[in-house]
Amino acid sequence: MKVASTGKARELAEVSEENGGISVTEITSLTDTVLGFRLGTTTRAQLDHYVPRLAKELNGLLGKDLGAEDDPDAQELVRRATRLVELSARPTAETPTFGTFFYLRDIANLSRRLLWLYTDRHGLGAP
Repeated sequence: MKVASTGKARELAEVSEENGGISVTEITSLTDTVLGFRLGTTTRAQLDHYVPRLAKELNGLLGKDLGAEDDPDAQELVRRATRLVELSARPTAETPTFGTFFYLRDIANLSRRLLWLYTDRHGLGAP
């Protein structure tokens, strides 16, 4: 996430502490990194490193008010994200690398979309 000033960065850091552990900057940074990965040049170890980190952040977002009770599109995003963060849906050691790659991209994309809903709903500005 590009921040216009250090004051804005401090404001975002403070907001994340006030909002029960949701860190806009952390989720943004993780999703930027993951979505920058390229199939064929990213190692399995790199992918495996980010799966639990991003799944944890996505799971945290699912516990927040995202406005899903009022918005069918948000409800669908929450349903998709809930299915993805279940342990049974996560890649295992037997999952091919490309399967892990696409799983990670899916949770990164959903994390970004839910983060946008969260920040919009709580007046935090766009991530």
